[in-house]
Amino acid sequence: MAYWLFKSEPDAWSWDQQVAKGDAGEEWTGVRNYQARNNMRAMKLGDKGFFYHSNIGKEIVGIVEVSAECHPDSSTDDPRWECVDIRAIRPLPRAITLEEAKAEPRLADMALVKNTRLSVQPVTDAEWKVICELAGL
Repeated sequence: MAYWLFKSEPDAWSWDQQVAKGDAGEEWTGVRNYQARNNMRAMKLGDKGFFYHSNIGKEIVGIVEVSAECHPDSSTDDPRWECVDIRAIRPLPRAITLEEAKAEPRLADMALVKNTRLSVQPVTDAEWKVICELAGL
């Protein structure tokens, strides 16, 4: 299993909206960056991810799971763009802010810290464990 981080502006798509989709989950549409799209192409059913509120809050708020592997993005007719479906698994007991992640030496190489603009990014096993520890899991 691999780990990922999905960024969303909460005024466009929030954790609460993701949770409301239930077990069916939702397509992670609208990604128009090749590196982020390629990250989704690498995802497998059951991979876990962090749900991150960008711009407003700037914090990791929950855990999601890939519920459908990469397929054409229904929000465009352009065949270059694909997406996965994700479903909410659980909220974090305590949200982890970007500032906290940047201040944690064990996360110095995390994509969230080094490449804050990438909307879908990998998370290493070690980074996953640190975030879960900081969040109280």
